Amino acid sequence: MLIQELRAYAEDRLALPPPMYQEQPIRYLIALRADGTMVGTMRDLSSPQDKKLKRGLPMLAPHVKRTVGIRPKLLADTAPYVLGLAGDGAKGGRAEQQHTQFVELVDQCREATGEPSVAAVSSFLAALDRDTLPLPADFDPTGTITFEIGPERERPIDLPSVRAFWASMNSAEEDGDNAALLTCIGCGQQRSALERHPIKIKGVPGGQILKDLVSANAAAFESYGLTASQIAPMCQSCAEAYGNALNALLADKRTSLWMKEGAYAFWTRRDVDFAPVSLFLNPDEHQVVVRSLLDAWKRGTAAALELDPTPFFGVGLGASGARLVVRDWIDTSVGDAKTRLGRYFALQQMVEWDGSPGEAVALYRLTGATVRDSRKDDPPPVVSRSLIRLALVGSPLPMDLLYLAVRRNRAAQDVTRERAMLIKMVLCSQGNEGDETTMSDLDQENINPAYLCGRLLAALDQIQGLAIRNANAGIVDKFYGSASSAPASVFGTLLHGAQAHMGKLRRDMPGAHYRLEQELEEITAPLASFPKTLTLEEQGLFALGFYHQRAANRRAARDAKARNEAASNDEV
Repeated sequence: MLIQELRAYAEDRLALPPPMYQEQPIRYLIALRADGTMVGTMRDLSSPQDKKLKRGLPMLAPHVKRTVGIRPKLLADTAPYVLGLAGDGAKGGRAEQQHTQFVELVDQCREATGEPSVAAVSSFLAALDRDTLPLPADFDPTGTITFEIGPERERPIDLPSVRAFWASMNSAEEDGDNAALLTCIGCGQQRSALERHPIKIKGVPGGQILKDLVSANAAAFESYGLTASQIAPMCQSCAEAYGNALNALLADKRTSLWMKEGAYAFWTRRDVDFAPVSLFLNPDEHQVVVRSLLDAWKRGTAAALELDPTPFFGVGLGASGARLVVRDWIDTSVGDAKTRLGRYFALQQMVEWDGSPGEAVALYRLTGATVRDSRKDDPPPVVSRSLIRLALVGSPLPMDLLYLAVRRNRAAQDVTRERAMLIKMVLCSQGNEGDETTMSDLDQENINPAYLCGRLLAALDQIQGLAIRNANAGIVDKFYGSASSAPASVFGTLLHGAQAHMGKLRRDMPGAHYRLEQELEEITAPLASFPKTLTLEEQGLFALGFYHQRAANRRAARDAKARNEAASNDEV
């Protein structure tokens, strides 16, 4: 399904290059007369100041995937092939072999096409004298070189006959005596199956820069006598189509989502106005869209959700050496994806640290909440994959994410908004529809012992903070880990120690003492006893109770300060 949809995207939505052509930077241009003599010096088309032109001028040029063997590209290649000039540290003998094969390929093209401009290049190569060849001062042998002929500056690589010859050359290689005639998984036709797919996928994080989607290099990966890429039989046109499509999707910021641990590509079968990437990366900049999806999901009205049946696809990619790893495949519709996005943002609803209403956060903030330092540490791939599947397919988040968040809480002795949000998303996504809007703020009706214990730790921390200003280490710093996993082992001691603090508050801050005493009674009244241990899910509830109570305390303090300031202004 993946290959078929990528092939359809390439054919319906992309301006495909000619067969076996790819856009690539051309660094140098050699101008020739019709007789093959060189005009002036080699022209450098690069511009170091321009990011797009740093390696040369992008052009459609013949392409071939090379490994360790010698394989020239027609009329546009590097200096060892075009001129027989080896770079620093390269073997001169290999450069001679590369140049010889390049010349032979040009001569074949001249005979097959009869093009005068190809004949001019052939004449130039036949008379080439490397010792007298004028080269730029900073000549780079790895830069791609091509030719232009005559005053019209005709480039042989642009000629239809040359392009047809190059396509036939590569087709002939694949249709040789040893070619396997198999059913192509892309088009379903009986075609010659490629041993090596012609286009590598660019830039997916991890492993090498260029990667193969389909390949096998050991007997353990082969079956039915098929080797290399023939394990998933594909014809030339389908292999080029899916490669061009995937590279185009990954190169477009509107259709690709990049993370440290991998990348996603998204597309629709026809062009519609739907770009989930921006909602994942910058929900704060698209609050109007976020709120519309959220409101429509809450109302549950099909008209509000604009249930578009257009097929919507996504593929999650990772890397292993020189190979791509397909980690996820999403096959849904635009309408269903919008519905799930509304639920995703509902699950994200969480009060801010100071008790104010909170907005949705970017995906990287949620994934980064599972590691110590999101700038240095890579989250496990399961985190981003699970969140994206929740957002677009509605799959519940696995308990692995709850474990990662709880573990970070204990290590940091604190609960951040992102981790509280992630815990809530795991717990609520596992439940029934309608649970998404719960656990966003302090729930005074929740009498779950784990939730109450989390609230109690936050209340005791506030008592200590008011009684002892600027303490070196608070009870949260010392006891969060124990309190969140084995409450019975610490809360007796903590409550006993709080009595002295409450006595001080009764003397110095009677108003705060009264409020906190009421709060302690409210929290502890439903607790017949403290649990000896808490399960993973209960530790998540503990974290939510702790975070909610702290946020409520800060909100109450802010409101009290505002009331006092207003009263002072009235007296004045």
